Amino acid sequence: MSLTKKIGAEFIGTFWLVLGGCGSAVLAAAFPDVGIGLLGVSLAFGLTVLTMAFAIGHISGCHLNPAVSLGLWSGGRFSAAELGPYILAQVVGGIAGAAVLYVIATGQAGYSWICIKWVCGTLTRWL
Repeated sequence: MSLTKKIGAEFIGTFWLVLGGCGSAVLAAAFPDVGIGLLGVSLAFGLTVLTMAFAIGHISGCHLNPAVSLGLWSGGRFSAAELGPYILAQVVGGIAGAAVLYVIATGQAGYSWICIKWVCGTLTRWL
Protein backbone atom coordinates (compact mmCIF):
# COMPACT_ATOMS: atom_id res chain seq x y z
CA MET A 1 0.00 0.00 0.00
CA SER A 2 1.36 3.44 -0.88
CA LEU A 3 2.31 5.93 1.82
CA THR A 4 -0.15 8.45 0.36
CA LYS A 5 -3.06 6.07 0.90
CA LYS A 6 -1.86 5.27 4.42
CA ILE A 7 -1.56 8.88 5.55
CA GLY A 8 -4.86 9.72 3.84
CA ALA A 9 -6.51 6.97 5.85
CA GLU A 10 -4.92 8.24 9.06
CA PHE A 11 -6.14 11.77 8.29
CA ILE A 12 -9.71 10.56 7.74
CA GLY A 13 -9.61 8.30 10.78
CA THR A 14 -8.34 10.98 13.15
CA PHE A 15 -10.79 13.50 11.68
CA TRP A 16 -13.63 11.06 12.36
CA LEU A 17 -12.42 10.32 15.88
CA VAL A 18 -12.30 13.99 16.84
CA LEU A 19 -15.60 14.82 15.15
CA GLY A 20 -17.49 11.82 16.55
CA GLY A 21 -15.91 11.44 19.96
CA CYS A 22 -15.29 15.05 20.91
CA GLY A 23 -18.47 16.08 19.11
CA SER A 24 -20.53 13.86 21.37
CA ALA A 25 -18.90 15.47 24.41
CA VAL A 26 -19.32 19.03 23.16
CA LEU A 27 -22.78 18.79 21.62
CA ALA A 28 -24.65 16.11 23.57
CA ALA A 29 -23.13 15.79 27.05
CA ALA A 30 -24.03 19.03 28.80
CA PHE A 31 -23.50 19.54 32.51
CA PRO A 32 -25.36 19.75 34.87
CA ASP A 33 -28.08 18.46 32.54
CA VAL A 34 -26.30 15.21 31.79
CA GLY A 35 -27.46 14.71 28.19
CA ILE A 36 -25.98 11.46 26.89
CA GLY A 37 -23.75 11.29 29.96
CA LEU A 38 -20.27 9.93 30.40
CA LEU A 39 -21.31 6.47 29.25
CA GLY A 40 -22.68 7.94 26.02
CA VAL A 41 -19.46 9.85 25.35
CA SER A 42 -17.44 6.71 26.08
CA LEU A 43 -19.58 4.71 23.66
CA ALA A 44 -19.24 7.41 21.01
CA PHE A 45 -15.44 7.30 21.24
CA GLY A 46 -15.45 3.50 21.21
CA LEU A 47 -17.76 3.30 18.22
CA THR A 48 -15.77 5.85 16.22
CA VAL A 49 -12.60 3.84 16.81
CA LEU A 50 -14.46 0.64 15.90
CA THR A 51 -15.82 2.08 12.65
CA MET A 52 -12.37 3.32 11.68
CA ALA A 53 -10.73 0.01 12.59
CA PHE A 54 -13.01 -1.70 10.09
CA ALA A 55 -12.81 1.08 7.50
CA ILE A 56 -9.09 1.90 7.45
CA GLY A 57 -7.41 -0.78 9.57
CA HIS A 58 -6.36 -2.77 6.52
CA ILE A 59 -4.93 0.35 4.88
CA SER A 60 -2.91 2.10 7.59
CA GLY A 61 -3.23 0.06 10.75
CA CYS A 62 -5.68 2.61 12.22
CA HIS A 63 -3.31 4.25 14.69
CA LEU A 64 -5.45 7.45 14.96
CA ASN A 65 -3.08 8.88 17.55
CA PRO A 66 0.56 10.00 17.41
CA ALA A 67 1.18 8.26 20.75
CA VAL A 68 0.16 4.94 19.20
CA SER A 69 2.44 5.53 16.21
CA LEU A 70 5.34 6.45 18.51
CA GLY A 71 4.70 3.39 20.66
CA LEU A 72 4.69 1.09 17.65
CA TRP A 73 7.88 2.70 16.35
CA SER A 74 9.65 2.42 19.71
CA GLY A 75 8.64 -1.24 19.89
CA GLY A 76 10.14 -1.89 16.47
CA ARG A 77 6.81 -2.57 14.78
CA PHE A 78 6.64 0.58 12.68
CA SER A 79 9.02 2.14 10.16
CA ALA A 80 10.86 5.32 11.16
CA ALA A 81 10.46 6.58 7.58
CA GLU A 82 6.66 6.55 7.92
CA LEU A 83 6.53 7.98 11.45
CA GLY A 84 6.73 11.68 10.50
CA PRO A 85 4.07 11.55 7.76
CA TYR A 86 1.75 9.52 9.99
CA ILE A 87 2.03 11.99 12.87
CA LEU A 88 1.54 14.95 10.54
CA ALA A 89 -1.58 13.37 9.00
CA GLN A 90 -2.98 12.58 12.46
CA VAL A 91 -2.39 16.10 13.79
CA VAL A 92 -3.83 17.77 10.68
CA GLY A 93 -6.81 15.39 10.71
CA GLY A 94 -7.47 16.20 14.36
CA ILE A 95 -7.28 19.94 13.70
CA ALA A 96 -9.64 19.59 10.73
CA GLY A 97 -12.11 17.61 12.83
CA ALA A 98 -11.92 20.21 15.59
CA ALA A 99 -12.48 23.01 13.05
CA VAL A 100 -15.62 21.35 11.70
CA LEU A 101 -16.82 20.71 15.24
CA TYR A 102 -16.18 24.37 16.10
CA VAL A 103 -18.29 25.53 13.14
CA ILE A 104 -21.10 23.19 14.17
CA ALA A 105 -20.94 24.17 17.85
CA THR A 106 -20.92 27.93 17.22
CA GLY A 107 -24.14 27.59 15.24
CA GLN A 108 -25.89 25.84 18.12
CA ALA A 109 -28.25 27.85 20.32
CA GLY A 110 -26.82 28.51 23.76
CA TYR A 111 -23.20 28.17 22.65
CA SER A 112 -20.77 29.68 25.15
CA TRP A 113 -17.26 31.03 24.65
CA ILE A 114 -16.27 30.16 28.22
CA CYS A 115 -14.66 26.83 27.33
CA ILE A 116 -12.89 28.26 24.28
CA LYS A 117 -11.49 31.16 26.34
CA TRP A 118 -10.23 28.73 28.98
CA VAL A 119 -8.54 26.50 26.42
CA CYS A 120 -6.96 29.45 24.59
CA GLY A 121 -5.80 30.96 27.88
CA THR A 122 -4.22 27.69 28.90
CA LEU A 123 -2.51 27.28 25.53
CA THR A 124 -1.23 30.85 25.65
CA ARG A 125 0.36 30.22 29.04
CA TRP A 126 2.11 27.13 27.66
CA LEU A 127 3.48 28.99 24.66
